[in-house]
Amino acid sequence: MTITTTGFAHIRLTVTDLVRSRAFYDQLFGWDVAYEVPADADDATKQALGFLFGGLIYAVPGGLVGLRPVAPGGDAFDENRVGLDHLALSVGSHADLDAAVEALEALGAPHEQVKDLGQVLILEFRDPDGIALELSAPKA
Repeated sequence: MTITTTGFAHIRLTVTDLVRSRAFYDQLFGWDVAYEVPADADDATKQALGFLFGGLIYAVPGGLVGLRPVAPGGDAFDENRVGLDHLALSVGSHADLDAAVEALEALGAPHEQVKDLGQVLILEFRDPDGIALELSAPKA
């Protein structure tokens, strides 16, 4: 028997510095925050939102992306270890990839050039912890 899925619900990325990572994701994507512990939260609210581990969860088209700040400082992402290889997000067009290049350059974030893989175009880059990210667009 196989399991039929209808999409992805969420992914959570473990980061070393929430402030730094949040600034990167906020500036690059501008996603709305779905869950975070309010600064003035009472103990009951903090307990109810304990699943955030001090981080936050963004609402993105089709699901949720969370940042979980529990990695020790100095830790680094490695796509060659068991676990996540990279996170790929869809954009609508080649023009969106070009705009992303400009946004990454404005942030001073290293990135590859847009690559043509035949049926799709991709843009590879990394977040502040070195987590491999990719934007993918249909080839028009």
